[in-house]
Amino acid sequence: QVQLVESGGGLVQAGASLRLSCTYSGRAFSRRAMGWFRQAPGQEREFVAYISWNGGDTYYADSVKGRFTISRDNAKNMVYLQMNTLTPEDTAVYYCAAGGSVAISPDEYEFWGQGTQVNVSS
Repeated sequence: QVQLVESGGGLVQAGASLRLSCTYSGRAFSRRAMGWFRQAPGQEREFVAYISWNGGDTYYADSVKGRFTISRDNAKNMVYLQMNTLTPEDTAVYYCAAGGSVAISPDEYEFWGQGTQVNVSS
């Protein structure tokens, strides 16, 4: 059974940085694509970034490109999302997801964490 646990969220001021972590428990982490999604109140879950099984392929939503960086450590079963120059529009619950291949649709991911809240004040 695969379990994902996100951490690192919190309340920060605009312009600050946060690093989210996702701990993967279970088999086959090094063969899975990983993604980060976010959901703000009253809005649908939206794609943020994905990374391929070996880290060789990454992709970002336009809204975070140049500010966020996704990375992974297959030796530690960890995925990270470094978030810089945060704005109030980045306020959301951030979710880590695992799937068989990289994708921007949440439907393509099989396993999800419970989410971590990020609040950015102006």
